[in-house]
Amino acid sequence: MTHHPYEPDDRPTEHAPDRSDLTAAERTDRPDDSTDDSEGGRVVPLDAHRRARQADPDPGTGPTGEPTENGTGTTARRSAARDTSYEIDLDPSPADTTPIPVDLPDSAVPTAAPVEGRRPIIPTGLHKANLPATARQTAGRWAHTAAFHAVRAPWYGGQVLTFAIRGAFRLINRQLRWWWVNEQYALLQQAASDNDPSMWLKLHREGKATRRWRGVVLFFQAITLTVAIVVAAHLDALWQTAIVAALVPVLARYGRPAGRSIIPAAVVTRRYRKLNSDIVLRAYYAAGLGHPDRANMQIEFGTGMAREGDGSKVLVNLPYGKTFADAVNAREKIASGLDVALAQVTLSRDPQSHRSHWLWVADADPLATPAGRTPLLACKETDIWQPAPLGVDERGRVVALLMLWASILVGAQPRQGKSFTARLLALYAALDPYVRLDVFDGKGSPDWRKFALVAHSCSFGFTLTRDGDPLETFVQMLRDLKADVQARYQKLSELPVDVCPEGKLTREIARDPRYGMPVRLVVIDECQEYFDTGDKELNKEIASLMVFLVKVAPAAGVILVDATQKPGGVGTGDVATAFTSFRDNHQVRVALRTGSWQVSDLVLGSGAYSEGFDSSALLPSYKGVGILRGAGDDTPTVRFYLADAEDAEKILHAARKLRERAGTLSGFAAGQAAVREVRDVLADALTVFQSGETGLPWAVIATRLAERIPEHYADLTPEAISAQLRALGVPSVDIKRDGKALKGAKKAAVTAAIARREATTG
Repeated sequence: MTHHPYEPDDRPTEHAPDRSDLTAAERTDRPDDSTDDSEGGRVVPLDAHRRARQADPDPGTGPTGEPTENGTGTTARRSAARDTSYEIDLDPSPADTTPIPVDLPDSAVPTAAPVEGRRPIIPTGLHKANLPATARQTAGRWAHTAAFHAVRAPWYGGQVLTFAIRGAFRLINRQLRWWWVNEQYALLQQAASDNDPSMWLKLHREGKATRRWRGVVLFFQAITLTVAIVVAAHLDALWQTAIVAALVPVLARYGRPAGRSIIPAAVVTRRYRKLNSDIVLRAYYAAGLGHPDRANMQIEFGTGMAREGDGSKVLVNLPYGKTFADAVNAREKIASGLDVALAQVTLSRDPQSHRSHWLWVADADPLATPAGRTPLLACKETDIWQPAPLGVDERGRVVALLMLWASILVGAQPRQGKSFTARLLALYAALDPYVRLDVFDGKGSPDWRKFALVAHSCSFGFTLTRDGDPLETFVQMLRDLKADVQARYQKLSELPVDVCPEGKLTREIARDPRYGMPVRLVVIDECQEYFDTGDKELNKEIASLMVFLVKVAPAAGVILVDATQKPGGVGTGDVATAFTSFRDNHQVRVALRTGSWQVSDLVLGSGAYSEGFDSSALLPSYKGVGILRGAGDDTPTVRFYLADAEDAEKILHAARKLRERAGTLSGFAAGQAAVREVRDVLADALTVFQSGETGLPWAVIATRLAERIPEHYADLTPEAISAQLRALGVPSVDIKRDGKALKGAKKAAVTAAIARREATTG
């Protein structure tokens, strides 16, 4: 029977019972056979047995071929065991992604199922959107190579000339040695040592004859060379230069020292390490996840080691009692044991066993290569009901996010790509003409200002502009949005089942203007600024509205994208509590580089660090790289697509044209003041109180409401607003203004009436 070279030898010996008819599982399940030292038989782990067989091919003999004391070759095996092997593959990474078992035998473990993948017909770098970047990268590489060699050209010339002179002398020396038959000296010396005069004389006569005719050949070579030099001396300078240019490189190559190149490479291609089982075992044992010599503590492999993409993949079975969480917590030690960067090691769950997991090791740092420009630059219409392309993960797989029904929190240190990442999601929504956008930026940077082309409402910073008070616009948007969400639930509950199954918003309802329930995207960059406006009462109102929306609005078709560089320690008292509730109620989290693991946990959610996800471990050079948590079963590290200011403007101009064609341009983008869809007397009255005003006369309240919200209060009188507010629980009291006592309302009374109403409605 043919025996596999890596398979344990189960042939019977004089001390071990014949177990060749048993399977591996049956042998493992018989502890009496594996632990009975008196019988001389034991089960050897696959990796240990393989190394032992490599060290000692014959387990019954010692290093000299004689049997050892116990007849098993244990002493020889221990003394002759080789060190852990390393394989460095210097060839280019193979293009074929079909897994190829490289170490473990098929009979020992089940073979990994083939991974089918199709390479793109047109390379990604040659796509229309990526073509300019590819051209710039290629031109830059060529320019670098040209500059690199141009600077070193004089040194190259000196080296070539030196090697050419050495090559000429080396060629002359070779011809002289060939003429004198130098290789015969060893034979003459051997004949003299053997005291064989006849052989010596024979060799001597043959040598003289050979030198005679070789001398004639060498003479004619010299004559030919002399004639060639004389002829060349009488040629034109151009021909002489051509002859020298042709001969010098040839002589230089002949005179070049072995292993040394004249022109070095301007760009060094990184070598990658091809893993084998020895390296993986060393890494896991060094990480404390098992022990090679303790019972039931060996690391095993569930599949053969295979190539997948630009890396190696294998299913690792931990010892019983060890879990996937243990491997995640030891990821840094595993990377050290593999001698690779931490970003090159990816661990993923095995759905069939909690003690098993997939180990994927990249050939090079996968996060150091940018994902490239966003595919949204094609400026084609998108669909918010389909996932939005975000970027690529560690293995180069496209990562997409279904924004609908979710609230999304993006957190990072400044200048790490936080606003760019949030803007990428907003750009996708902007290209869907049926999505209503509300965009607010607490810091007032240029990142979001071009969204005025498509936004229904927007404000940037807190500075007063000709369009009004940005903070007032923001608060009014929150009030209207809350009323809209409440009205949506009421409408959905009243629609017939055939139109609205299960009482949920559908694509048809959202795009039908008769229902007035389009999908809405609300973007709030630097959202922490709106919790600390300087007005305590306003802070409380904003906090309560934002907490309500992040909890309730997503299920009504309102998507929230909030970005912050300060995910904790915002506000005091109730406002601080509200901000924590607001932050923790986001379903999807994106954390780019943060300052510490504590901040990373605030952004990604409690327990992320204990699961091995820490955005503070991302290198500062990783721009636009973050951890995506909550979007699915996996938590990938994503290289987000790039859309800079120029790209964003191009996309937004295309989005505006799509909205104009669909007739969905509204609000600020359409040149309109924000139209109030729902009349809320209490909320509207609260907006007319300016900072520092504790009370206003009825006449002032009526005048300001008529000016700010004419669609609902154009003909409002002081008596009418007094009656409406008193009916809602706001008492009429004396208000001192301009030295007079006039009847009006206190701001605190209006706020209290709103609080009572919310408490009553739940």
